[in-house]
Amino acid sequence: MSGSGPEEPRPSQKSEEDQQQEAEQDWAAAKAFYDNLVTHRPRPPKPQNAITVAVSSRALFNLVEEQRIYEDQGVEKYVEYQQKNENIILKPGPAFYFVKALEHVNTRLLELYPDDEERFDIVLMTNNHAQVGVRLINSINHYGLTIERFCMTGGQSPIGYLTAYLTNLYLSADSDKVQEAIEAGIASATMFTANKDVVYSDTQLRVAFDGDAVIFSDESEQIFKEQGLDRFFEHEQLNENKPLAQGPLKGFLEDLGKLQKKFYAKNERLNCPIRTYLVTARSAASSGARVLKTLRSWGLEIDEALFLAGAPKGPILVKIRPHIFFDDQMFHIEGAQKLGAIAAHVPYGIAQKHQKPA
Repeated sequence: MSGSGPEEPRPSQKSEEDQQQEAEQDWAAAKAFYDNLVTHRPRPPKPQNAITVAVSSRALFNLVEEQRIYEDQGVEKYVEYQQKNENIILKPGPAFYFVKALEHVNTRLLELYPDDEERFDIVLMTNNHAQVGVRLINSINHYGLTIERFCMTGGQSPIGYLTAYLTNLYLSADSDKVQEAIEAGIASATMFTANKDVVYSDTQLRVAFDGDAVIFSDESEQIFKEQGLDRFFEHEQLNENKPLAQGPLKGFLEDLGKLQKKFYAKNERLNCPIRTYLVTARSAASSGARVLKTLRSWGLEIDEALFLAGAPKGPILVKIRPHIFFDDQMFHIEGAQKLGAIAAHVPYGIAQKHQKPA
């Protein structure tokens, strides 16, 4: 009736502050419930406090044969196969050892800060059907992984859920989904399995980043691609004191830096379980100063900076043995793969226009 007072706001009209308050109330209710439960397993942190890494099932596990069945025989045969084999443990996929290393960092953080929720939260983000979930759960439990949050979308793209889960990094074996996530402003990369077996550190998370179009924007790479190397060197020297714009993985490097500082605060710098690397094709003398000054202007540290002046990255990565290496150019990804490095392609920037056809 008109004159009965102001209308109640519709759900879509709720302010961001109201939505945040409701979310806090939901978490308070959940905490009150779980506080009455006895468990030795660490509870997942609140998404607002966590560094959320969303991983697809094909990134976490080797599902090459299962994917072939899906593509050749369709979804019904795929689900049937998964159910028949749900007690057969899946083998590790390209993101597996990265996830294991994240969980080791969490263990160390909980030892030093038992009541702090600023740590990694791993979410399984997959378009698998719920019926496949039993095999995924069995495999996760077999390896002792702490992955409590699942998002199984039954054939629909999971990308829309990444924002709802407050995702800081999304890793998938599906390049189309990764591209979609990048376009939505979410740090993302396509995982590729190494062609050789390599032993990775159990005690230190090692993350290697390319610079341009990964940590930084592709503004300088555009000049290199369009105007040549000499013009690129000239541009970088002229703009040495002007920080580069941020790239898609800058936020994740920042997240790693925040966690490193928590270890430093406990006098654990020399025993820090996180180590970061910049592995760039840039030349140090000709174009390296701008990169280092940009990181300094952001208040970010990188543990090791390797300027290769166009040399192949593979041999350096073999020495580092990172759990993941982010790069925007497929020929660097392929070179890393051949020598046994786990590589993740970031489909961002002008280099994507210059990729050779598959």
